[in-house]
Amino acid sequence: MLAVLATLVVLLAGGSTAWYLLGRDDAPPAAGPALPSSDGVPENAQDDSTAPAPTGPAPESSADPRFVKVGQCVRNDGPTGGKPKLLIAPCAPRTYEVLRRFDGQTSGEKDAETKCAKVEGYTNWYFFDSQLDTLDFVLCLKLR
Repeated sequence: MLAVLATLVVLLAGGSTAWYLLGRDDAPPAAGPALPSSDGVPENAQDDSTAPAPTGPAPESSADPRFVKVGQCVRNDGPTGGKPKLLIAPCAPRTYEVLRRFDGQTSGEKDAETKCAKVEGYTNWYFFDSQLDTLDFVLCLKLR
């Protein structure tokens, strides 16, 4: 009886792990206003080659925005007018500093707007909504 129970536990754990790994990239991320171009630069931004050196915490080993922390920066590498693709980047002009992070279930744009409306100084928001609510998050961002 104990051997059968142990076998069932192993099968369930392996099956749920496989389901998680296969299904985690199904939901596309979404972002709020002013993540306009593939390089994260608004169309009307001026080139400032005399900008100060990047400041702030260095990015973790992964550039995936799922691992970004408050105080770090991200850039938008998505196509102009398309879905944003955020990557953790060194803080510099025309990157987005993470002012606040809300982990847990999100219902989309309205939820992200509501959460970030309470964050002083934010200019943009980004949310990730997956089938597993424990992986969802909202980022309140400030264009640098």
